[in-house]
Amino acid sequence: MSKSSDQTGVLLINLGTPDAPTPAAVRRYLAEFLADPRVVELPRLIWLPLLHGIILNTRPRQSAAKYALIWNEQGSPLLTHTRNQARLLQAEFDARQVKAQVFCAMRYGEPAIGKMLDKMMDAGITRILTLPLYPQYAASATASAQDAVCDWLRRRRNQPELRSVRSFPEHPGYIAALAANVEAHWRAHAPDTGTCLVMSFHGLPEKSRQQGDPYYDECQRTGARLAEKLNLAPDQYRVTFQSRFGREAWLQPYTAPTLQQLARDGARRVDVLCPGFTADCLETLEEIALAAKVDFLQAGGQEFHYLPALNETPEWISALADIAQNHLGGW
Repeated sequence: MSKSSDQTGVLLINLGTPDAPTPAAVRRYLAEFLADPRVVELPRLIWLPLLHGIILNTRPRQSAAKYALIWNEQGSPLLTHTRNQARLLQAEFDARQVKAQVFCAMRYGEPAIGKMLDKMMDAGITRILTLPLYPQYAASATASAQDAVCDWLRRRRNQPELRSVRSFPEHPGYIAALAANVEAHWRAHAPDTGTCLVMSFHGLPEKSRQQGDPYYDECQRTGARLAEKLNLAPDQYRVTFQSRFGREAWLQPYTAPTLQQLARDGARRVDVLCPGFTADCLETLEEIALAAKVDFLQAGGQEFHYLPALNETPEWISALADIAQNHLGGW
């Protein structure tokens, strides 16, 4: 006999955010984030002294200034959108009569994954689906989230049943939600002939691809499916990678140089979408909507449009429910 329906839970997991746009809060966040060996794959004896001796004494103030540009009345955009997604997914479950409780957590910062899993267990939940909100699998993101779940499991005597969503780069609902975002933008701002849609994904070191990380290929698959859904010819879109850090080679082509080259080649307008981010955050709102816009305009472009992330759009909440339901079968 199956257990009572209220014992199933879904945990949405996103990357994380500082508690405030201040150097102290950003330092705490970066100390956790950049100390993760999944994020920076350097020998600890080399990296940790560099991190604590230099980076955490210089970067927090610079990053805090960027966070201040995007902070809103509710606080961190990433945390706000993720909480809203959890609330709306619960409402969608209720409408579909899916008997599961929805929670959300952050890999770094609060609410922490371990604390939220404890809360779920305290609520009587014994079957948990973890759903990292990363459409494309990356060891530095998806696997790191699962590492945190496994660390929590190692401390539990009474463990729950556990399932996880690996990735969903070509899920029809996810692609349809992205396409709906683009089409809504085009209805409001009809593209000119020659307008290019730039799909900017978070970057990773090139060595991660060489070592077997499927992230690059999954980004390409997402870009191809979205272009197909929008009936775009190959010269009407680009798949690029942003957020490069350090001197080593990262996945290419890089977003900012691509935008600059498009402008120099005569592109009057670009529309930029970040398909790998299901919620707006520093990397979309500051790095793309603000900084990348300057790059394009200074290189001779005339019109730059950033298309918001999926956030709370109905199409995305419906797709998220579909993804979760596919993995809840039998529960």
